[in-house]
Order: sequence, then C-alpha cells, then structure tokens
Amino acid sequence: MKTQSKRRPLAERLRASLEEAIRHAEGEITLRTKACGLPEEPPEIEADTIVALRDQSGMSQAIFARMLNVSTKTIQSWEQGVRTPSHASRRLLQIYSENPEAVCRAVGIPTVTLNGVSIERSSGRRKIVVRDEASDPKALAGPPRKSARARGRTSR
Repeated sequence: MKTQSKRRPLAERLRASLEEAIRHAEGEITLRTKACGLPEEPPEIEADTIVALRDQSGMSQAIFARMLNVSTKTIQSWEQGVRTPSHASRRLLQIYSENPEAVCRAVGIPTVTLNGVSIERSSGRRKIVVRDEASDPKALAGPPRKSARARGRTSR
C-alpha cells in the first residue's frame, strides 16, 4: 500500500514558484537572500613547495597523486615546473597544507603532520610556503635524488 505524500504536486509547486518570481520581478515582494562574500582565489604554489609538501608527508609521487585525485604524471609535471596546478587542485593543496589530518582521514590514509607550512601574502597574492630547516624546501627533501637514468634504469 502506497502512503499519501503531504507534498503538493510538482505542477502546483512550479506554478507557485513562478508566481512568486513574477511578484518579485514586479517589486511586490522581496525574496529572502543571504549576503556572503566571495572566497579568495586559492593560493599559488611553486614547484619546489609541492616537492617539499610531498617529501615532508613521506609520500611517493603515486600516493600523493592518488590523494589529490590526479595522475602521477601530473604530480611530476607540477614538481618539474612544466605545469601548474588548476584552481581546484590549488584549493585542495591549500586545505591539505592547512589541515593535512582532515584530508588524510577523508581519503583513508594514515594522518601526517606538516611543519613550517603557511600561506603568506606577497605583492597582493597569497602563496603556500614551506619554512623549515633553514627555510629551504630542498633541505626537507634530504640528499639529492638520482634520476632513473642515473640509477641505471631507462624508460621505454
């Protein structure tokens, strides 16, 4: 047995909404609105800062990419400075740099703690920076890494 819905039929609801819109357009009524400002653009992030964030997190490029829902090639191109993250990716990197525990919990990986990560304003623009161990992002990464070719591997 089907229960009776207390909701009005769709056609009736649409008609009432259109009548209300017309009355608003004619100035007869004022519709309820909520004032809120636009959020700021996501902060910029440089290639070496992405490397420092990932290294400080102890993640491989593949895991970092999976966490951000992008390809490993995308992470590589960001870290090499070939490409820059989209606005959506920059927003997620901002959230990750400010609250890594929440992002890690949301994607189901062990939580990490980031040190010395902040968002600074310079020339009117915001930028994610990593200030730790002599304020050098490369210091966070440890000794220089050998490329695959230097380790005797080649890609084909």
